[in-house]
Amino acid sequence: MHQFEQKKCVMILSMTGYGKTIVELPDKKVNVEIKSLNSKAMDLSTRVASLYREKEMEIRNYIAQQAERGKVDFALWIEKKDAADVMVPINQSTMAAYYKRLSEIVEETGIPAPQDWFATLLRMPDVMSTKDEAVEVTEEEWNAVFEGVKEAVRHLLDFRQQEGEALDKKFRANISRIGDLLASVEPYEKERVSKIKERILDALSKLPVDYDKNRMEQELIYYIEKLDINEEKQRLSNHLAYFISTMEGKYGQGKKLGFIAQEMGREINTLGSKSNQAEMQRIVVQMKDELEQIKEQVLNVM
Repeated sequence: MHQFEQKKCVMILSMTGYGKTIVELPDKKVNVEIKSLNSKAMDLSTRVASLYREKEMEIRNYIAQQAERGKVDFALWIEKKDAADVMVPINQSTMAAYYKRLSEIVEETGIPAPQDWFATLLRMPDVMSTKDEAVEVTEEEWNAVFEGVKEAVRHLLDFRQQEGEALDKKFRANISRIGDLLASVEPYEKERVSKIKERILDALSKLPVDYDKNRMEQELIYYIEKLDINEEKQRLSNHLAYFISTMEGKYGQGKKLGFIAQEMGREINTLGSKSNQAEMQRIVVQMKDELEQIKEQVLNVM
């Protein structure tokens, strides 16, 4: 097992999530939908049906408490059931009053009476109570709707956890590959020193003048020491291990993981600037590719 493939204890959560539920009521269906993407803070947008508008703050407070962070879009809307599925309330006294008055007008003016009195009367104002605004939300109804809100949020959080598990696997694979690439640098590093020394001595031998060989050795040692990458390798190795241990810590590690990734980038860039060898530079490019994948995905971590 690679040193960076430690026992998993998945704790990271993604900010990407989705949840939906439908609350079935006697006369309507209440649809609840919530989705979230990454954001530096809680950015909550809500669209609530007018019937439940007075409960919007309660909904917002609950979502903010549960979701904590992310660009969250919440929608709650109502679908009326078909007339065949529900007993529609009819105001009989209002209908009777309309019939009496219209009959009087027919008699007084001689205007022909409607062929279908019933259809005509049903179209008159206030005969049928169908407006949401005319209905008072009972405590029982709101409790059922709010349970639907809670269920949708639970689906969102479950989705976030599943996405977090996928991110965890991807991060571990990226970190493992960077660790393997770092280990593969060593043979080229040793070869590099001898080739640099050989190249400098060959160039000096072609000069038409003598030179102080002792001084040259001192300068060569100094030059090679400047190209030494042992410290960078050690720091990068530490950052890799720290990234994994941070993932396994308490959730809410997104920003910290982002900072660690930045530090990893600094060490990899220094390795590249000091490599002075084609194969080492190729390995550094591969490291950068793995790191870019981490940086892109770490933005989704809570």
